[in-house]
This record gives sequence, structure tokens and C-alpha cells, in this order.
Amino acid sequence: MADTLEDRLARILPGGRGVWIPLDHGASNYPEQGLQDMDSLVQNIITGGADAIVLHKGPLTHHADTTGWHGFVCHVSASTVHGGVRDQHKVSVATAEECWQRGAMGVSGQVNLGDVAETEMIESLGRLTTEAFPLAMPVLGMVYPRGPNLKVSEGDSTMGIAHAARLAWELGCDVVKVPWVGSPESFREVTQAAPIPVLIAGGPSGGTFLETLQTVEDSIAAGGAGVCMGRQVFASDNPQSHVAALRAVIHDGVSAAEASELLGGQ
Repeated sequence: MADTLEDRLARILPGGRGVWIPLDHGASNYPEQGLQDMDSLVQNIITGGADAIVLHKGPLTHHADTTGWHGFVCHVSASTVHGGVRDQHKVSVATAEECWQRGAMGVSGQVNLGDVAETEMIESLGRLTTEAFPLAMPVLGMVYPRGPNLKVSEGDSTMGIAHAARLAWELGCDVVKVPWVGSPESFREVTQAAPIPVLIAGGPSGGTFLETLQTVEDSIAAGGAGVCMGRQVFASDNPQSHVAALRAVIHDGVSAAEASELLGGQ
């Protein structure tokens, strides 16, 4: 087992890059396409070659026990679609120590920039990095510029995403997940905003997975470190092949077109 922060980062970000698959969506809303048979899904994602799987603490304990795998990251932020005007206010539901005891290799917290509860979410993420630091646990910051109070600086082609990456680093995160900004040129501004690995989110399913793979290839060329991508994988007909294709682009340097052959040319 890994003992130091560097060891644990090397386990879930080998070579500084990662194929991370978040499966925490069932806490926010359910039923959710693809999340009905979690045992089979988790095994397929592991077999496909994922470096990390992000889960809430209940499923994490279950899957850590049943698989014996050491790539789980515990997401500690939660809200549901039933929260009305506060449905984007993520509250902390676990501590780093608890996540470690449950079998997590790392922890994850979320901030929605511009939300009315932004300050509370920043406080929670800061508390998480404080808790994780003495345990040498890597922290993923999921930071999204999406709230009604978001103020984008004049000339900011990243639309606040560079600030999101910077905030995660400033708060002590070791890795950050942000939305794709739309172009390699703008995304380079995001990756240059902080000296920590930047993973891109997948967003809602739609379009072809070849287009997704091309976005991933572009992000890597612009200094990105990989993906933290959920629905594009778990809502697909074959999550295992989708993970394998992502791995081919991120770790093996295969082109998006070549990697898509692992999907039968989707």
C-alpha cells in the first residue's frame, strides 16, 4: 500500500496522468442511466484500466470490500435535485479520516463558483485539505464556474475556468477537475493557472464518443492531465471499452481516431 502523498498520487495518477471515473451521481439524482448495477459497472471500469473511481462513502465501503482495489477516491460533497434554490449548495458529508478508514486512496470536494453558497463550499473544501494533509491523502477539487453570481473578468477566454483551477490549488488541492473550455488555446491558460494536474469533466452524454476522445486528445496537447468523466462512460453501452479508449489516448498517446477503434468506431 502507498504510504506517502507522492506514493498515493503515483497510484491514481501514474506518470502524472489519470483516467478517473466519477460515479457519485446517484446521490444527486436517481434513477440515473447506467448506475443500476453498480457491482458490474465498477468491475468493468476497473477491467477497462481506470486509475481511479470517485464514489460517495457508502458505495466506496461496499466496493472497496468486494473488489480489494486501491484506486477509490471518496467524494465528500453532496446535494440533491430536490434542494430547490439550494440544489447546487454542496455540503460536506464525510471527513478525510473517515474516508481513509473506509478504504479511500484520496478524497474529493466540490465548489460551484458564483453560487449563493460559494463561501460555504470554499470553507468546506479548505477544511477537507486541512484534514487530508496530515494523512498524506490526495485531494481532488471539483470546481465549476456555474452560479448566478459568477463574474468573468474582461478578456477571460476561459470563462472563469482558469480561476476555478487556480482556486483549487490555492486551497491546497493536489488535483483539479474543471469543465472543458472549448479550445486548446484557452485550455492552455487553464493548465498554466496552477501547477497541479488538471482533469476535464465529460459533461452530459451526447454526440459521439469519438468527439469526446478528440477533446481529450486536445486537452492533453494543451497540458491537461486526463479526465474525470462520468456519464460519457457509465451511461454508455460498453463502459469497459470506453475506459480503455480513454486510457489509450491519455496514457499511450494514441490518437482519438485510433482509440475509437476500441469502441467499434463509435
